[in-house]
Amino acid sequence: MPSGNFGNALGGYYAMKMGLPVEKILIASNRNNMRDTRLVATTSPAMDILKSSNVERILFDFYGAERTRDLMRQLDEERYYELTPEELAKLQTVFSADYCTDEEGLAYIRSTFEDNGYLMDPHTATCFKAWETQADQTIPTIAYSTAEWTKFSPTIATALTGQQGESDLDALKAIAEKADIDIPTQIAALFDRDIAQRTVIDKDDIEKEILGFLEASNG
Repeated sequence: MPSGNFGNALGGYYAMKMGLPVEKILIASNRNNMRDTRLVATTSPAMDILKSSNVERILFDFYGAERTRDLMRQLDEERYYELTPEELAKLQTVFSADYCTDEEGLAYIRSTFEDNGYLMDPHTATCFKAWETQADQTIPTIAYSTAEWTKFSPTIATALTGQQGESDLDALKAIAEKADIDIPTQIAALFDRDIAQRTVIDKDDIEKEILGFLEASNG
């Protein structure tokens, strides 16, 4: 399953503990998988996270409160933590992981469409890398699809047609033509709606704007 904040993986782990017959949980990351690095913007933006908060819950269940506190303190202070060989082996009885580059993700989107006619979002595409490198190919594997393709139409259009830098609407049109489908009605209608929020706030002014909004709301 795709993992940014590790929430889907955590849910899968809890379901496994509750009795769901799962052999192993395969985790797919994107390029934001490295220690001592800055966040990299990718084609799977919901996974662009360096510190996954739900991992702490996994650590707690595996190793207890005290060890988890030590590991998370090390992460805060040193930007990484390191499991012992025994702890890592225990974790790997449940989880396996790999990461998927943007280029690999585009290839999975393209090949899945060409082979099956299925339009797949770039987050779901990362699952295929973990499946290829980590799965036991003799047993069924379920890919956790986490998003709908129209939200990421420029990326999908690039995967299917090679065109880059298109607007959302132009990308949707290109995909619709390539796939011989109509743009979903509720999506197409969005481009005729009035823009409700036009204020753009610099990140340094966010706190001031929030405080001003609260003061105005309180009369």
